[in-house]
Amino acid sequence: MQPINDKKDSKAPSVFAPAKSLRQHWDKIYSHKQPNEVSWTQEVPTTSLDFIHSFALPKTAKIIDVGGGDSKLVDYLLEEGFENITVLDISTKALDKAKQRLGDKAKKINWVVSDITKYKPAISFDLWHDRATFHFLTTNNQVAKYMNIARSSISGFLTIGTFSNNGPAKCSGLAIKKYSEEKLTAELQNGFDKIRCITEDHVTPFNTRQNFLFCSFKRHQNSTA
Repeated sequence: MQPINDKKDSKAPSVFAPAKSLRQHWDKIYSHKQPNEVSWTQEVPTTSLDFIHSFALPKTAKIIDVGGGDSKLVDYLLEEGFENITVLDISTKALDKAKQRLGDKAKKINWVVSDITKYKPAISFDLWHDRATFHFLTTNNQVAKYMNIARSSISGFLTIGTFSNNGPAKCSGLAIKKYSEEKLTAELQNGFDKIRCITEDHVTPFNTRQNFLFCSFKRHQNSTA
């Protein structure tokens, strides 16, 4: 997972920094901070699981968690019996933490270290899950690259969680792009039909609140968009 409103990090790279610099930024965070020291930590990813359950996917469904980092979502998906899970993150250190936590179960996961805008999936996914990666894409070019990859590799559902208009302006010293339901729907209208959206406050380990927008979408059937 890649978000936090951490004003202490004065050496955070510019939002336009190259992928190597961003990778170093996130590797540094995951190397030096524990889960209770970063704002994105969730003991139980309830909202993500609720959305995933609403799709009634078979246990063989191909699922990707974009920007999954050391999130515990993968733990719960494994516990529920899902068999084809990919976790992608720009930070090797984040994925190493998740692997260490999972132990032998980590062998059941396809781990991918990549900037999402440079990712080249070899398969199509029944579910694309993204909690707090999309809002780090602050330029039209970045969003376009993300959407091109998503359209070409999603055959089923997509769920995205971003900071809402009432959310923080930065995460981990990086600028983010806030979204309303209308704005996010417009970004995805070429290729996806909206199913539903909700807003909610995420309570951080520091007992602060971050307002999120979560939306689910279905890939257009027989769409070439």
